[in-house]
Amino acid sequence: MRKSKDLVSEAFENKTWNEIHTMDSWRVFKIIAEFVEGFEKLARIGPCVSVFGSARTSADNRYYNVAEEIAYLLTGKGYGVITGGGPGIMEAANKGAARGKGKSVGINIDLPFEQKANKYIDPDKLITFDHFFVRKVMFMKYSQGFIVLPGGFGTFDELFEAITLIQTKKIGRFPIIMVGKDYWQGLVKWIKETMLAEKNISPEDLELFNVAETASEAVELIDSFYSKYMLSPNF
Repeated sequence: MRKSKDLVSEAFENKTWNEIHTMDSWRVFKIIAEFVEGFEKLARIGPCVSVFGSARTSADNRYYNVAEEIAYLLTGKGYGVITGGGPGIMEAANKGAARGKGKSVGINIDLPFEQKANKYIDPDKLITFDHFFVRKVMFMKYSQGFIVLPGGFGTFDELFEAITLIQTKKIGRFPIIMVGKDYWQGLVKWIKETMLAEKNISPEDLELFNVAETASEAVELIDSFYSKYMLSPNF
């Protein structure tokens, strides 16, 4: 059976810009189709932690190894692993989940020049989206925590969106761990010495994230969060 979002996509093929512009109101059906597919697949996966980081990280980079170990340790705690589905840190995390025989989920994004899905994702747990905002909803809704390794603009976008949604109480609180003290210390210092000093955030906002160095430390922070707040993972 063909996917509904594929059928909707065909309606936009071979159209001129003006024709597409006049069809903007119809685009909502394509967006709805992406949400439906995402909800149907991800609602069945159980408790998972999302691992973020650069698609450009090579396999000989130490953070690649840390990401793989984090995912492996998470599977030992009963969590599946969600990534953005691409190479680099994402591939490392899916590889670690596969090594631990846990659930390995890829929420991929269709880009014209990069990001093919990595080979360590479970075949039945790969979803490819056209819209970044739909993809981010899936990360937020189906993750029990965010583990964020060094990355670029996309990684920062996902990190700060999660912090903002928790800060504004639009979603329930979950643990956010930034891994790699050397990489993140400049940002954390600026947040404390500039953002906080200018009173653009509150002191308690600094408690919305943690910084870890090792894989075991990052995974322990996930566990301790749920123990501290007497919560269970959302499943």
